[in-house]
Amino acid sequence: MLSRRYFAMWCAVALLAVCAALATTHYVSWFCIVVPVALVALGLFDLTQQRHAILRNYPLWGHLRFLFEFIRPEIRQYFVEGDTDEKPFSRAQRSIVYQRAKNDVDSRPYGTEVDVKAVAHEWISHSLAPTRLDHHDFRILVGADRAQPYSMSIFNVSAMSFGSLSANAIMALNLGAKKGNFAHDTGEGSMSKYHREHGGDIIWEIASGYFGCRNDDGTFSAEKFAKQAAEPQVKMIEVKLSQGAKPGHGGVLPAAKITPEIAETRGVPMGRDCISPATHSEFSTPRGLLEFVDRLRTLSGGKPTGFKLCIGHPWEFFGIAKAMLETGILPDFIVVDGAEGGTGAAPLEFTDHVGVPLQEGLLLVHNTLVGIGLRQRIRIGASGKMITAFDITKTLAIGADWINAARGFMFAVGCIQAQTCHTGRCPTGVATQDPVRQRALVVPDKADRVFNFHHNTLHALKEIIQAAGLKHPAELRAHHIVRRVSSHEVQLMSELLKYLDPDDLLNGNYRYSLYEKWWPVAQSDSFSPRAELAVG
Repeated sequence: MLSRRYFAMWCAVALLAVCAALATTHYVSWFCIVVPVALVALGLFDLTQQRHAILRNYPLWGHLRFLFEFIRPEIRQYFVEGDTDEKPFSRAQRSIVYQRAKNDVDSRPYGTEVDVKAVAHEWISHSLAPTRLDHHDFRILVGADRAQPYSMSIFNVSAMSFGSLSANAIMALNLGAKKGNFAHDTGEGSMSKYHREHGGDIIWEIASGYFGCRNDDGTFSAEKFAKQAAEPQVKMIEVKLSQGAKPGHGGVLPAAKITPEIAETRGVPMGRDCISPATHSEFSTPRGLLEFVDRLRTLSGGKPTGFKLCIGHPWEFFGIAKAMLETGILPDFIVVDGAEGGTGAAPLEFTDHVGVPLQEGLLLVHNTLVGIGLRQRIRIGASGKMITAFDITKTLAIGADWINAARGFMFAVGCIQAQTCHTGRCPTGVATQDPVRQRALVVPDKADRVFNFHHNTLHALKEIIQAAGLKHPAELRAHHIVRRVSSHEVQLMSELLKYLDPDDLLNGNYRYSLYEKWWPVAQSDSFSPRAELAVG
């Protein structure tokens, strides 16, 4: 018991003895007695409790370990990490959002802090004949041949549900989208009254739980869908197949976290867990997916309708492509979500090791549509850890038509990357349902910041496009982007990435092993490959 492990305990006992002795001869404040008594009592409890071995071996001392572990993220973020350490977003990335959201100067003095000799460093080649553009309101038309096509900004708010985000955060995002004339994706939690408050353009995401358009048994309700989809604020319909942060993983919102507002928005009962199944009940094949997309498009009155997914097995997306060819049913758009995308909570294994990253997933979708001759008829959106104008530039160059961002806009409304989204104790009121915490988020002020971030990021994109000698981001191609592959060698992205030519897949010109191996075994009536042809 005289070991150094018990030093803090003996100090507390000695302090108590001294205070007790002084109390018999002098007037001593009650505080001077209570503190050592409390410390000794805590030390005795540590010695006898059975949950924490550290506290049994290090009474009192052991609590310091839990304290430092508790504040470790803050210590690292504010005192340890470098400006360019991406964990998951670097200080430099967060700072550029905060500066642009506040209309502060976002220039950098004295030169880059990035190691331009590092492998994987990327840049865009500039032109000796730069262009001069009149505006930065870059837009893309989706569903051109539909009854209600949508001219959307090429930079929009990605899917984040009410319930994951607070009411004030949802209102700030939507009001900012309204001011900036860009789109706000509802996430799978459906449209709440807070999405409707300010009238910003909405992309309504329909996931496996069919929230906002479900029957009591959780199946899809065409009547409820048609009623909400008819609202003028809803511009597009997006069927969610999977998300990058946890593809193939359903979800459960425990009954204890379901508020009356969430229950009303999602169309679920109070007092019962809210289940998001891993799969849809309305379809189970590629052909069924397209038929469901077409059904939603009809029920919505001809609004652009598509689907979102994180790429997994390549033959599954190839099966969807074959179903397009066989049925003639085309989605108006496909959103590719990268595995680097974020979420409020996901199992570590899914966050780190499930799903295809954005670059590879986007390339596969783009190539497949090119290879079957449909790329010009189907728009592609992309999402997954994009903050700066260069992030947008690179992703458009690889093959996307527009970009969605979630965490960037969260930073704009005040997120500080505390990474407490799953606890309900968000320090800035962004990702919480606590009415007191979310009061800290003042909607008009944060809406202005959302608008400013969008506005200034697209202004930066305009300057990049001008420097490259282009007239619109749609002109970007992979050969505009350069990547360092070693300390003494760089290559154009068009040389590093494998692109198909138009109609290659239709003509059997597979070019690369991925398509040669998996295109023939994909089938439109099943997400499984044809067993008799699948090898290896």
